[in-house]
Amino acid sequence: MKIKTEMLKNDWKLFELSNDNGMKVNILNYGGIITNITVPDRNGKPENIVLGYKNYEDYVQNPVFLGAIIGRVAGRIADAEFSLNGEKYELEKNDGENHLHGGSEGFHQAIWDARGFQSDTEAGVELSLIRKEGEDGYPGSLDVKVTYTLTDSNRLQIDYQADTDKTTALTLTNHSYFNLTGDLKRTVHDHQVKIDSSKFVELDDNLIPTGRQLDTSGTTFDFREERNLSEGFNSSYEQNKIAGNGYDHYFIFDREAGEKVTARDEASGRKMVVETDQPGMVMYTSNSMDSSLELAERASEKYLGVCFETQGSPASLQHESFPEIILQAGETYKKKTVFTFLTED
Repeated sequence: MKIKTEMLKNDWKLFELSNDNGMKVNILNYGGIITNITVPDRNGKPENIVLGYKNYEDYVQNPVFLGAIIGRVAGRIADAEFSLNGEKYELEKNDGENHLHGGSEGFHQAIWDARGFQSDTEAGVELSLIRKEGEDGYPGSLDVKVTYTLTDSNRLQIDYQADTDKTTALTLTNHSYFNLTGDLKRTVHDHQVKIDSSKFVELDDNLIPTGRQLDTSGTTFDFREERNLSEGFNSSYEQNKIAGNGYDHYFIFDREAGEKVTARDEASGRKMVVETDQPGMVMYTSNSMDSSLELAERASEKYLGVCFETQGSPASLQHESFPEIILQAGETYKKKTVFTFLTED
């Protein structure tokens, strides 16, 4: 296991974690952003399997949140407001009339304190951040830690921890766009995905949850058996069309333990397994991405990546029976998501 650190301008640091299997993960302390994950294909050829910018300066704008830690609340908050313990909190409207991914100065825009660590079996980076009450419209000051750990068994573990001095809303995630073809050779049309979920959250025309949880059975949202993402891209189902002919929906996991998601690309032989103690996730298939982003390998395009944003649901602030995102004062937020990378013959 190895860790290398490179100093960039603006107090940015780039950490490179690597193991003896040819796997490598690059992480910025700016936004806690994963800029590159290199994984071998079935023939042992190492290639990058996430979307990242060619120029680091582009992470300052980063309109599509490539690879970033998202907080305080991942996802959209309807009308950019919520009530908690009898008080109303008004947030920045940075997505039409709604609040998205913690606002324009969310965790994806922060310079985190960073500390690298390594042993014989793992290498990682611990990131920490303090947010004062009033800095972003949310109640309470927050002490946050996010730890990335790469193991010698090709597991990338993300541990999230946070403490607050006042009851607040919080759900954190990572916003990496995965493309298992390697070096963005193709779109994710032929990615075969399996999700442990029989219910997903209905969206309105503004991508805001309606409060209804729909049964996946008989729809292009039923991933309990593996299916190609392209089935949703080409579907006439209204929920696919609302999202720009794809997916931008919250899936509620059926089980608390075990594998929650698998994704694989048959041509390269790469397979990714996602385990998490989060209650659900947003799967986003880059439906609104255009050709304007200069990525490391080539220009961006629609369907070039797929995000698996494991998290609670912001819809719980407006609707009952959704996975909660309230962190009580004095409690500690602790969540974990693990991405394991394999190859198949």
